[in-house]
Amino acid sequence: MSRMLTDAVRGLRPAWGERHGPLPALLLTLTVVTGLVDAVSYLGLGRVFVGNMTGNVVFLGFALGGTAGLSALASVVALGAFLAGAAAGGRVADRHTSHRGHLLRAATGLQTVLVAVTVAVAAVQDTPMTPAVRYTLIVFLGLAMGLQTAVARRLAVPDLTTTVLTQTLTGLAADTPGGGEPSRPGRRLLSVLAMFAGALVGAALVLHGHLVAALALTLVLLAATCGAVHRLSAGEAAWVPPERKA
Repeated sequence: MSRMLTDAVRGLRPAWGERHGPLPALLLTLTVVTGLVDAVSYLGLGRVFVGNMTGNVVFLGFALGGTAGLSALASVVALGAFLAGAAAGGRVADRHTSHRGHLLRAATGLQTVLVAVTVAVAAVQDTPMTPAVRYTLIVFLGLAMGLQTAVARRLAVPDLTTTVLTQTLTGLAADTPGGGEPSRPGRRLLSVLAMFAGALVGAALVLHGHLVAALALTLVLLAATCGAVHRLSAGEAAWVPPERKA
């Protein structure tokens, strides 16, 4: 599957331009991953997000305000795991400042390991899910999403944070041609559609009792992305920022 993804990304590269090379297409895949894991966490782990931290902060306020069905502890655990993952992502980025492809490869490799743990844990769980399993999944998914978000931030491809769409939607609606920076409606729309698609597929799987399948699909996408970026980032690619080349 990684070879298929590589070929698809190569086919899109001329449309993205040389500045970011294949990064936009790869980050769109990670945006799909966000939709999948947030569907798993919200629908399968008790109304908590592992990628959308804005939602978690709001949920925490609701829970502390006495709203039924929300867990303040789950929100705190998700926030803590996300922040730990983001801190780890910052350290990974500091070690790969000379090549954005190598940075993304290292990050998706670590994410693949973290999500593989969730697949294994979820696959051997009893029904109904125990609190220990639930919080294990929240922690490992939160770590993976914090790592992803920090690395996407360091890659700095406009409109492709992979986890947050508020600014993307604002730009899609508010930016006008000739108003400063060039408008990127196509990329922004694809970002929105990518997360929507991941959430839709994730919801369909979880609501039909296939939470493990949703996590397994997430694992496949991450592994394929890691394999694709490994192939695409060999050598000094044109999309490595010139000032950062060795």
